[in-house]
This record gives sequence, C-alpha cells and structure tokens, in this order.
Amino acid sequence: MAHIYVAFIALFLGGTAGLLQVLVRSGHFELPFGIGYYQVLTVHGVLLGLILTTFFIYGFQIAAVSRTSGTLSNKQRLLGWIGFWIMTAGTAMAAAMVLLNEASVLYTFYAPLQAHWIYYLGLTLVIVGSWIGGLAQAMRWIQWRKENPKQTSPLLSFMVVCNNLMWFVATLGVAAEVLFQLLPWSLGLVERVDILLSRTLFWYFGHALVYFWLLPAYMVWYTIIPKIIGGKIFSDSLARLAFILFVLFSIPVGVHHQLTEPGIDPSWKYVQVVLTMMVSIPSLLTAFSMFATFELAGRSKGAKGLFGWLKKLPWGDARFFAPFMGMLIFIPAGAGGIVNASNQMNQLIHNTIWVTGHFHLTVATTVILTFFGAAYWLVPHLRGRVFTKELNRLGIIQTIVWVVGMAIMSSSMHIEGLLGAPRRSAFSDYGGAEIAKTWASYQVAQAVGGTLLFIGIIIFLYIFVKLCWFAPKGEEEFPIAEISPQAEKTPAILENFKVWLVILAALILIAYTFPIYDIIQNAPLGSKGYKLW
Repeated sequence: MAHIYVAFIALFLGGTAGLLQVLVRSGHFELPFGIGYYQVLTVHGVLLGLILTTFFIYGFQIAAVSRTSGTLSNKQRLLGWIGFWIMTAGTAMAAAMVLLNEASVLYTFYAPLQAHWIYYLGLTLVIVGSWIGGLAQAMRWIQWRKENPKQTSPLLSFMVVCNNLMWFVATLGVAAEVLFQLLPWSLGLVERVDILLSRTLFWYFGHALVYFWLLPAYMVWYTIIPKIIGGKIFSDSLARLAFILFVLFSIPVGVHHQLTEPGIDPSWKYVQVVLTMMVSIPSLLTAFSMFATFELAGRSKGAKGLFGWLKKLPWGDARFFAPFMGMLIFIPAGAGGIVNASNQMNQLIHNTIWVTGHFHLTVATTVILTFFGAAYWLVPHLRGRVFTKELNRLGIIQTIVWVVGMAIMSSSMHIEGLLGAPRRSAFSDYGGAEIAKTWASYQVAQAVGGTLLFIGIIIFLYIFVKLCWFAPKGEEEFPIAEISPQAEKTPAILENFKVWLVILAALILIAYTFPIYDIIQNAPLGSKGYKLW
C-alpha cells in the first residue's frame, strides 16, 4: 500500500500537469506564476511515465508474490522497505529540482539539455531502489523453488521475476548514462558528453521501459481476468512463453527510436527493426490466449453461435470492464507501434505529436486502465474493505469517461502528427500564425479530451480514497485463476533462466556492441584532444 499511495499521489500531480499542458497547447490559456511549459511537461512525463508506473507495479508485484509464493520473510520485507524509501527519496530529489525549474529536461532528459545534478542523482536512486525491491521479490520466488523442487512455480510469481529481470538488465543502460556521463557533466567534472552515446544508452533502456509497464497489465490479463469472468487460464505454457519472448526481444530494440540519427550505421538499425517486429509475436500469443479464455468461459455458461460468448462476459463489473477496454485499445496502439518502428513510415511521423498520441494509447490507456481495474480489487483486499455496487458503478463511468477522453485527445494527436506538428512543443513555439492556425482545431480537441481525462482521474481518486478508508469493512478476494485442466504440462525449460539469460546476452551483444563501438570510435575530439565518451 505504501507503494500504491505514492503512485496515486503521482497520478494526481502528473495528471494536473497534463491538463495544464493541453490547455496551453490550445492557445487559449497561459500558465500563471511564471511556470514554464517545459517545466510542466517534465512534471507530467516523469511523474506519470516513471513514478506512477514503477511504484504501482512494485506494489502490485509484492502483493502478487506474497499471495502466490508465500509471505515474505523478515529479510525480504526489510529489503522491500529499503528499496521503497530509496525510491521515494530519489523521487523527492528529482521532483524538487523540476519544481525549482532546475530540471526542465523532459522525461527523456536528452543532452545537451542539462539538469541540476540532484535531479540526475534522484533518478539514479529511483533505479537503485527498484533493484533492491525487485531483489526481495525474486528471493521469495527462489525460496519457493527450493521448498518445492521439481514443481512448476506459481505463474504469477514467475511473471513477476521475468518483469524484474527485464527491468534490471534494461536499467543498466540508463544507469551507465547517468553515472558516467550526465552526473559528471552536470557537476562540472567533464566539459562535454557524447550526445549520441547518451541517447543510445537511454533508448537501450527506454523501449524496455514500455514493456516494464505492459507486462504487469499482461499479468492481470492472464491470471486475474479469467477468475473474474468465471473461467480458467487457457494455457500456462503459452503465458510463460510470451513472457520469456518479451524478456528476449524488449531490450535489443532501442535503436528503432533513433532511425533518423546519422551516427548509427543503417545495417544495425535494420537488425534492431527486425528484432522490434519480433515483439509482435508474444502480443499476438496474448491476444489469442485471452480471446480463447473469453470464449471458453462464455461457452461453459451456455453461449451459442459464433459470438454468443460475448454476451456472457461480465460487462457490468469494473474489474473486468476497465482492463478489457485497455485490451481493445491495444489493437490500434499496437498498429501505431508498428508504424513507429518501420523505417520508411517512421520518416513521416518521427518526432511529431503522432508519437505522443501512440504513447497515450499504450501506457495511458491500455496499461493505466488495467491498473485501475486491478486497484478495484487489490486496494480493498489489502485494506480490508469491500468494492461496493456504488463504487463499481462509478468505476464503469470512470472507464467510459477515460475511453471517450482518450479517443478525442489521441485521435487528434495522430492526425495532427500526420500534418507535421512537432511533439513536446508549446503553442508559442510553432513558428508563425499560419502554421499554428492549421493545427488549432486539433489542439482544442486535445484540450477537450485532456479535460475529460482529468475528470477521469478525479473520479478514480475518489473511488481510491473510498476503498482505502470509507468503504464498508469486509473481505475482498484476491482473484487468481486456476489453470485449465485441458492445458498441456508446462515444459521445465521455460523456467530455466540460465538458458534464456545466455540468449538475452547474445542478442544484446549482437544488437549493441558494434553500434556503441562505432559511436565511441567516431566521437568528436574534446577541447583537450581526447575522445568524448
């Protein structure tokens, strides 16, 4: 709950910053008190993209491991608290610098934009704290394996370990960027840094970050939703295979965010685009598994005909409805991702607000709606409260408000991006009244959609507060589905992380060794005559 409290404080503050952003972009609102647009943009990106997600994911994963692999030991619990407080201290440090306008560098913190060294140190502490907290979760799973030799480990705990493994390997890139480049540079210890190297290290981490957000949503889809709809998990093996494939193909793909950058050889861009497209395989496996689960559950309740099972799904249950809408919206979100990662199509939309629209369909709809749906049972379960019919009705309304608001905002972003509007830019930076006028109607639409999303945040936070302190006391189930009896036995190799780690290391070395070597070899000379690296 400590993690979840921080997550939803970040949701409120980051959502407020997002509302201010779309109002400013509409051209009909100016920020008061000398607040800068890029300051607000940084608050929005860091709090929602990094803090909300990481803290909620860790709160959910701690509960998931405890529920399926057993209560954490005192040592594991202590590690979890140490990780939490280090992450929280780092968040406070980074937030203070942004609020003081000493770190308006957006959540990607690209050089040559420079932030105060306390900002970089704060983000480093968030990462280090997450490593410690993730270790505690992994230790509980390892302990279960020792206590239950030759048995298949609980699926939900296995998924948590996969996600944390991917996160640890991915964050090595951004940790290296901050510790060896940005921190020394912001402290004045070095005069300049190699910008291309810093961006490459960031995107080694940055695309896997997307899957760090997504995989906990997949955990809910695979293991929780079947129980809520009265069904069973379609296939334990397929679920584990999907997660292993995400671990393998989520990290060596970051260069597809750098397709327009001249310092990376096109052949290596091609390799990483191919690896990026491989990620569609576990996503399609997941789509197949989920709709098979829905159909089997519906038919077990007497559904007839090709789509009769749809009527048997619990559309009036917010715990199902919110994640299901997230799944549905992941279809256009995934299609947009293929556009982003395709070399030719990327040339049209690169660094336009199309990318922002895509981003809001993935993390700000698919992921966050699933997190909202999970909160509707997880929070009352942890707090000893009941998710009442009244709160459930509000949850349905909140989901509808969110989907409508995002449909308006994201659609206008996609269209505006196709017309060439840049991402990350304030209305006043568009370079001429005529250009700004071309996009004006889309920006007003974004303001309308963003306002609806903020209303959705307020409704959700009202539900959250009620579930924490004011809902009737009682017991709320932690719904974990059973494996279908018709499912095949899970092969032992899917739990053999030694094999998958070797393959992962090989893929990373193939994808990154030569590009990074080239970047360092061809770096410009610094004022003192040595390479900037």
